[in-house]
Amino acid sequence: MGKRDDLIAKYAEDLKDKCGMTPDMDLLTKVTIGCGPSIYNEDASTVASSQASELETVKQNFLIKKLGLTDGPNLMSGIDSVMETYGKSNRSKYRAVVYYLLVKHFNKESAYA
Repeated sequence: MGKRDDLIAKYAEDLKDKCGMTPDMDLLTKVTIGCGPSIYNEDASTVASSQASELETVKQNFLIKKLGLTDGPNLMSGIDSVMETYGKSNRSKYRAVVYYLLVKHFNKESAYA
């Protein structure tokens, strides 16, 4: 197994343990690959959910640009909902897991088809 496979296994573990869901491994793999090299960078691989600027970046670069969603208050409420699912007290929120949860939340699996 390569480093990426190890990370995907770690993300699947987070989804099971912290979010209480069984991940769709095919989708999780595609979302992880879509994150590019950021998954190997300690700082870039996580989302600082307490920073408004970080959440705005997730909204602009992922929800609007990648998933093609239209800007509106529902985007931030979706992000808030995902952060709640992941656990607000959980400091390390992996970007790939957050993105996976957002894809599921907005039913945008087609973006990775």
